[in-house]
Amino acid sequence: MKTSLLFSALLALAFTAGAQQKRLTLEDALVRNRSTLAPANLRGLQFLYGSNDYVYLKGSGSDAAWMRGSFKGTETLLLDLKGWNDAMRRARRDTFTSIADIRFDRPGGWVVGGDRGRFRWDPTRSSFDTLVPQKLSEKTVSEESGTGYVAYVDGHNLFVSDGRVSKQLTADGSRNIVYASSVHRDEFGISKGTFWSPDGKQLAFYRMDQGMVTDYPVIDWTATPAKAEPVKYPMAGDASHQVTVGVYNAASGGLVFLQTGAPREQYLTNIAWSPDNRYVYIAVLNRGQDHMRLNQYDAATGAFVKTLFEERDARYVEPLAPMTFVKGKPGQFVWQSNRDGYNHLYLYDTSGRLLRQLTKGAWEVLELKGFDEKAEGLFYTSTELSPLARNGYRLDLRSGNKKLLTPGLAVHSLQVSGSGAYVLDSYSDVAHPRAIRLIEAATGREKLLLTAPDPLAGYALGAMHIGTIAAEDGTPLYTRTFLPVGFDSTKKYPVVVYWYGGPHAQMISAGYNGGAGDYWFQYMAEQGFIVFSLDTRGSDNRGRAFESVIHRRTGAPQVSDMDRVVARLRSLPYVDAQRMALFGWSYGGFMTIHYLQQRPGVFKAGVAGGPVTDWRLYEIMYGERYMDTPAENPQGYAATDLSKSVQKLKDKLLLIHGLQDDVVLQQHSVRFVRAAIDKGVQVDYMIYPGHAHNVLGKDRAHLYGKVTDYIRQQLR
Repeated sequence: MKTSLLFSALLALAFTAGAQQKRLTLEDALVRNRSTLAPANLRGLQFLYGSNDYVYLKGSGSDAAWMRGSFKGTETLLLDLKGWNDAMRRARRDTFTSIADIRFDRPGGWVVGGDRGRFRWDPTRSSFDTLVPQKLSEKTVSEESGTGYVAYVDGHNLFVSDGRVSKQLTADGSRNIVYASSVHRDEFGISKGTFWSPDGKQLAFYRMDQGMVTDYPVIDWTATPAKAEPVKYPMAGDASHQVTVGVYNAASGGLVFLQTGAPREQYLTNIAWSPDNRYVYIAVLNRGQDHMRLNQYDAATGAFVKTLFEERDARYVEPLAPMTFVKGKPGQFVWQSNRDGYNHLYLYDTSGRLLRQLTKGAWEVLELKGFDEKAEGLFYTSTELSPLARNGYRLDLRSGNKKLLTPGLAVHSLQVSGSGAYVLDSYSDVAHPRAIRLIEAATGREKLLLTAPDPLAGYALGAMHIGTIAAEDGTPLYTRTFLPVGFDSTKKYPVVVYWYGGPHAQMISAGYNGGAGDYWFQYMAEQGFIVFSLDTRGSDNRGRAFESVIHRRTGAPQVSDMDRVVARLRSLPYVDAQRMALFGWSYGGFMTIHYLQQRPGVFKAGVAGGPVTDWRLYEIMYGERYMDTPAENPQGYAATDLSKSVQKLKDKLLLIHGLQDDVVLQQHSVRFVRAAIDKGVQVDYMIYPGHAHNVLGKDRAHLYGKVTDYIRQQLR
């Protein structure tokens, strides 16, 4: 493909080792990659509300200052710590030690956070209002409405405060009855549990009854004595929690629950308010996840009003984004759906009538970024140029014409000014770690705000190549290769293949380092390994058919795709096919064990971190979407119960698990080890006390040191 050829040409130039260069350490690759070796950035970059000017935080600590800039003007000081504290003294308020946490993009003034609560400062009137008092900001959940109300949870129950008096809304909160929290285990795009109406006077919130869900024991072994910290974990085929949505009117004091009806195990997702504050919309999904109804409810009475439309799919429907109302047109909204095979934008009116499909093609819309001031233009990012890229567009809602705002193969992240006249674009490509520019949407003219130097400049790096391999059905699969430092094509090198292969993850992109999140890949190339990765079928951003091919048979398409990779690697004269290792985490850990069992002898060793070893033990929401229930798909579950086929394992395997993992429970790896003992199969096992599903912080260097040492030892 032309794309892969271009990447290869660029990358061979961008990542070539030179003489007398520095060498990466594991701490560089896994810890300092998030601090001193992270690409430079403009912290807190945002548009100033009601303006096309941008602001960002320069410096740190007592020297920190907020700078203000515009497309044509020079940057000027907006606020520093001294100026802020002078204003605080004049307002007879306590001074601050930091001004790092300020939001300038809210109506009514700047929202300032800190250890004393959250406040709103209106510089035009020198007025200072308390949004979240200190005592409330320390609660488990707190969210201000912007009009003086704060929702928070205390003692499992939900309260709303007006800054002076708090009102308790619920009395039955407990470990089993959870209020104002994210529900459905954060699936379906859910990330919070409270939703203020546009006027800031009504609060929609989740109530989750999980009394029927099994308690799973998680032990904190770092405490003395060790203590149990059980979690509620709904496993595939078992009872799920039951969710309802309440609405509290802070002005009247009324509280109702929406009449979402039966069955109680349905999923209530993607909550949105109507612009006039009268209605709440919910994407209601059945437990089977093959039928979604976009429902409208009366916020005052809780009554069901109507179903705007429905979506069905023989495999699954997965709503991920709430409806977005068109600015200035309260009767129209944009809906995201992959009903035609790819995620696209659809314009509806509130009667449920489809006005038109706004975007179309064999590519994915990734994010709707907003509208311009007159609602004539819509901004979004998509993969239209390449599945590896993220580019920004402006779509004219009248003509349907679209304009590419960010040309080139790169990964772009956009912010749109309130007027839609300007766009802040932060991006990286294979040769540049980060650049930030201000784009004039109408003309495409730009102002460069930052070009970050390469933090790996001066380090010995091997070349990186991005290419493709064809799956058995001809689908191109993207691959990424880091070649050893000082690569010599006449020599043979050991290979490490790192993969994931599951939904909602894409490892390879047109961004910095080809999408590799840390520098361990370069570190291993420095140690003399070829490091290879691929995005198999089942992974993200390639359309519905590409992802859903795994439905009811997780692992099967990916094994076929890895077979193609192995054939390619074995065909290369510089690959030592007798010294190859396979590594993956989470879904990738499942795939690593599964492949070693299905294809013994291909890889000499494998490393599986936080692996799923039996989908029956995984959570309902994710597991049943891709596998249906164990009763509906007994053959699929049996085929992917890795403990039952442990005797097929002939290669060396290291299992790794965080002891506080509440995503993939440790029972997965423990049962696999027990089965290995029963069958006389030797495996290696490493645990990380105090860590959940991912090992983070300074211990991450220890983790990858363990992985590196194991691979090096097994591939000697």
